[in-house]
Amino acid sequence: MSDERETRTDPEGASSRSRTMRRVNTAVAVLIALVATFFLARDALTSAALFLVILIGLVMEHELAHYVTAKLFGVHVQEFGIGFPPRIAGKQIGETVYTVNWLPLGGFVKLLGEEDAAHPRSLAAQARWKRLVILASGSIVNLILPVLLFAIAFTIPHEESISRAIVTEVIADAPAEAAGFEPGDIIYEVGGRNAKNVSEAGRLIRLNLGKEIEIIVRRAGEFVPITVEPRWAPPEGQGPTGITITPQCTVVGGAAGAECVSFTERVALPPWESIPAGLQATIDSVLLARNDILSWFKGGGGPQAMGPIGIAQTTGEIAREEGLPTLFALAAILSLNLGVINLLPLPMLDGGRIMFLLIEVARRGKRIAPEKEAIVHLVGLVAFIALAIAVTFADITRIVNGDSVFR
Repeated sequence: MSDERETRTDPEGASSRSRTMRRVNTAVAVLIALVATFFLARDALTSAALFLVILIGLVMEHELAHYVTAKLFGVHVQEFGIGFPPRIAGKQIGETVYTVNWLPLGGFVKLLGEEDAAHPRSLAAQARWKRLVILASGSIVNLILPVLLFAIAFTIPHEESISRAIVTEVIADAPAEAAGFEPGDIIYEVGGRNAKNVSEAGRLIRLNLGKEIEIIVRRAGEFVPITVEPRWAPPEGQGPTGITITPQCTVVGGAAGAECVSFTERVALPPWESIPAGLQATIDSVLLARNDILSWFKGGGGPQAMGPIGIAQTTGEIAREEGLPTLFALAAILSLNLGVINLLPLPMLDGGRIMFLLIEVARRGKRIAPEKEAIVHLVGLVAFIALAIAVTFADITRIVNGDSVFR
C-alpha cells in the first residue's frame, strides 16, 4: 500500500530542483528544435532521420540496461522515457510511467532517490555493489553492442578495396627514411596483419603508435621486412612514420584520357567469421581512441568535437557515399563513444555517480550529503548544455560554409 502511494505522489517531482531541471530541459528542447529546423531547411531530412534512428537506438539500449538491472534489484523505476521532456504522452503501467517526449535525442530512466537513501527502494539505499551494477550497466552494453554492429557490417555484401598502399614519398629525416622505406614500396603487412588497402595500412600503423613494428613491403618483386616506430606527435602533414601512400591502380585509356583504376572485391563474411571480425574491430576502435587521446597529451593535434548536427551531417554523407555497412560501422563507433564518455568521472554522467560511490567506499560507507551531490550534478548539466551549444554553433558554421566533416 505504501509503494502505491509512493508511485502516485512522486516525491521528487514536487521538489524545486526537479522543476528547475524541467525548465532547463524545455529551454534545451526549444534550442534544439530551432537548430533542427535550420538544419532540415537545408534539405538534410534523410541525414537527420538516419541520425535520430541511430542515436535513439543506441541511447535506448543504454537506458534499457539501467531499467532492467534496477528492476532486478527492486529499485523503484519512476519513469522510462523515449526522448527528453517536455512530455508528449505517457502511460503508467504498474509503478512505472512510460513516456514519449518532444526532444528526440535519446531517452532516460528516472529512478527513485538517486542521491537520497530515505526510501528503502531508492537507488541510494541499495548495497554498493548493486548500485555499481545499475550505474555501469548502460555503458557496458554500449561497449558490447559494437561487436554485433561491426559483425552486421561485415556480413552485408559490400565492395571493398583490394588496392594495396604504395609509397609515393618518403619524407626526409622522418622515421620511415631512417628505417629504409623507398618510393615504390608496396605495403603488404603491418604488425603481422594483412594491410589489403590504403585505409587498412594507415589504421594498422595508427594502432601501433610509440612502439616498433615490422612492416612487410614488396620491392622489386621481393618481400622486405622493415622495422619502424610510428610517432605520437608527427609534424603536420607527415603522418606517424613520414610516408605518403596512395592505392595501387592500373592505367587505362589513351594518353589524352588516361585513368588510374583501383580494384575492389565484393565481400560478405559468414557469421562465424563476421563475429570474431566484429570483436577485433571493436578492440581496434578502442585502441585507436586511446591512441588519439594519448597523442593529444604527447603534443599531437587536439580533439575535434562534433555535436548532433555534425554527426547528422556525417551520417547522411556516409549513407549516400558509403552505404549500409559503413553506416553500421558508424553506429558501432558512436556506441563505443557513448559507453566510454558515460564512464568518465564527470558530474551528471554515470561515471560521475560511480565516482561518488567510490568516494563513499573510500570513506568507509560515509556518504556525501545528497543536496551537495545533487548540486554537483546540476552544475555538470549546465556545463554540458553550454558545451553542446558551442559545438552545435561550430557545426552550423561549418555547414553554412559548405564544408564536409571529411575535408
